[in-house]
Amino acid sequence: MARENLNDLAAFVAVARERSFTRAAAQLGVSQSALSHSLRGLEERLGIRLLTRTTRSVNPTEAGERLLATLAPRFEEIEAELTALTALRDKPAGVVRLTAAETVAELVLMPALERLLPDYPDITVEVVVDNAMTDIVAQRFDAGVRIGEQVAKDMIAVRIGPDLRMAVVGAPAYFDRCGKPHAPQDLTGHSCINLRLPTLGGLYAWEFERDGRELRVRVEGQLVCNTAGPILRAALSGLGLGYLPEAQIAPHLATGALVRVLEDWCPPFSGYHLYYPSRRQQSPAFAVVVEALRYRE
Repeated sequence: MARENLNDLAAFVAVARERSFTRAAAQLGVSQSALSHSLRGLEERLGIRLLTRTTRSVNPTEAGERLLATLAPRFEEIEAELTALTALRDKPAGVVRLTAAETVAELVLMPALERLLPDYPDITVEVVVDNAMTDIVAQRFDAGVRIGEQVAKDMIAVRIGPDLRMAVVGAPAYFDRCGKPHAPQDLTGHSCINLRLPTLGGLYAWEFERDGRELRVRVEGQLVCNTAGPILRAALSGLGLGYLPEAQIAPHLATGALVRVLEDWCPPFSGYHLYYPSRRQQSPAFAVVVEALRYRE
């Protein structure tokens, strides 16, 4: 039977249940004549009478009773599933894919997701750690994270953290051996732990600013890493000086495991922002994740 004839079957179920063309037509929102025409066409295609019509009543024939017993439960299942799907429109569900550097994933994304996900069991968040300037559209991410000044103008940017400060730190044992730098230029005489970023194609130059004067210092040392985690560990072990986000090293400053230098050369700058294309159609799940990450002072 052609797919469009499912409407005729639904019409038959309504009439057979209601035992009335008038009530069935009102239920389906069609005219009685249109309903009668559908039923006649169905009976003609099947080659069997399904309804017995009198001036006072409409009753299923034996064949009609059999068809009703078969169809009614199926239509009820379909109606129940459609109701469930309708409920899902307002119930956030689905997969949200995010990409971010290791530090922001650890310090910003994971704490927010730990609070969010238990309340939304139907949302799955995939966090891909990548220090490159990923093309979120080409790689099919829902959003990425960058420092505010790095977000392209055609993207929507949502602030997800406070202003940032970098910090030059070392272990007390390192400073006992090598002394402390008093200006950024002094770093050239120290063992520094370098960071290699794929977007730069080389080693990251440490950035400083004071009284409107900006400096970029290319440091040297025995160790080069491509993420912040190993740099922190190496600094804690006394292998050299690290240049790391203030929030990442704060606990170690509090315990004295690390000591900060050149603090007056490290002013705050624009913090992390979640960004995504302005033309993106937000799903309920994505909107929930964005609100959970949004920074509130």
